[in-house]
Amino acid sequence: MIRGILIAILGIAVISTGYWGYKEHQEKDAVLLHAENNYQRAFHDLTYQVDQLHDKLGATLAMNSQTSISPALADVWRMSSEAHNNVSQLPLTLMPFNKTEEFLANVGDFSYKSSVKSLSDEPLNKDTHKTITALYNQASDIQNELRQVQHLVLNKNLKWMDVEMALADGDRKNDNTIIDGLKTVERNADAFADVDLGPTNVSTEKETQGYNHLKGDKITKKEAIRIAQQFTPDHNQHFKVRKSGSKTNRDVYSLSMSDPDSHANFYLDLTEKGGHPVYLLQNRDVKKQKISLNEASEKALSFLKKQGFDTESFHLDESAQFDNIGVFTYVPLQENVLLYPDSIRMKVALDDGEVVGFSAKDYLTNHKTRDIKAPKISQKEAKKTLNQHVKIEDTHLAIVQNDMSEEVLCYEFLGTIKNDTYRMFINADTGKEERVDKLKNAEPIYKDL
Repeated sequence: MIRGILIAILGIAVISTGYWGYKEHQEKDAVLLHAENNYQRAFHDLTYQVDQLHDKLGATLAMNSQTSISPALADVWRMSSEAHNNVSQLPLTLMPFNKTEEFLANVGDFSYKSSVKSLSDEPLNKDTHKTITALYNQASDIQNELRQVQHLVLNKNLKWMDVEMALADGDRKNDNTIIDGLKTVERNADAFADVDLGPTNVSTEKETQGYNHLKGDKITKKEAIRIAQQFTPDHNQHFKVRKSGSKTNRDVYSLSMSDPDSHANFYLDLTEKGGHPVYLLQNRDVKKQKISLNEASEKALSFLKKQGFDTESFHLDESAQFDNIGVFTYVPLQENVLLYPDSIRMKVALDDGEVVGFSAKDYLTNHKTRDIKAPKISQKEAKKTLNQHVKIEDTHLAIVQNDMSEEVLCYEFLGTIKNDTYRMFINADTGKEERVDKLKNAEPIYKDL
């Protein structure tokens, strides 16, 4: 009897101990997962911010007015501050990373001082231009090394907790890809330590207009599914549907579908009024390239024509290849004037020519027939306002939105500084520099180590 009671008590104790151990293990895993997620977020945010910092510094080099340069440098200051904050959240207290932090601090200090001082007499003097060029070059090197580390982290599913443990244990012998990559970043930051610091694109959306002006009747949920089935290889796929956007005058049906056979996820937004496609994304593995970028652009135009767009008036503004995907931006023309607020962006898989990405939000929001007045200044007069370091390659008339979200007629100048390409918009009535965009260069392909 007593033996039975003791066995029962012992059994309960073993079960309780096991349950306690299991709960403790779960809690420990939750803490580690939370820490890992924070480290991953901080690092990927840092990489993105250095990308933005590099592009903004590059755009500043092509600017030539205080109204453009001062806000741009203020943006650089903000980005460097955010990047510096993310560095402080990484598990690098036991690893020297002070040169990179010093670079970010110096960029922030220089850009802040330059943004608040008067640049009206000489927007970018020789010394200031030289300093920004040096910072831009340094940011480029750091950007490339961070991207290399990011590629390895994502491709090999590397963990930041392993970095923290390796540093805490003083494990210098074993290879750690992240630590080695960050040491290269640090060396690049140190290479520019002697730089003498001396003494985006604007949104093209009218958020309040919505889709109420579009042609067509309101569609039902069933009609939305029927339209969505036209975009998938298997028309019998089952879609999940939800309706949203009523508070912003952007009533849409959002549809999603997973296809386990092709390992693809499909997402589509359709306007309730008229059933127009707003956004399409198909996440799938894109295999070896079989068609050219030019053939892919023809596939994109064919898709647009099938959806009822007037492709005869479309201008192919940008064309680029990233891995095995072609990326295109189409801009409508009216009276030979480019309508940038009405742009359409597309992605085409280069293995079979299938459209895997599409965004027509700007077009559906903004497109209309404009009353375009003749410019008040000549192209020659507008050209005189440009930065002297830019070599002009091409010129167009274009409508863009300024910082106040007002549409303005501009002379668009496409130019280069060394290997970088810029788009500069000069107001065709006042000669004011409205915008300067740095165009993306071809993405480098990062290889596994």
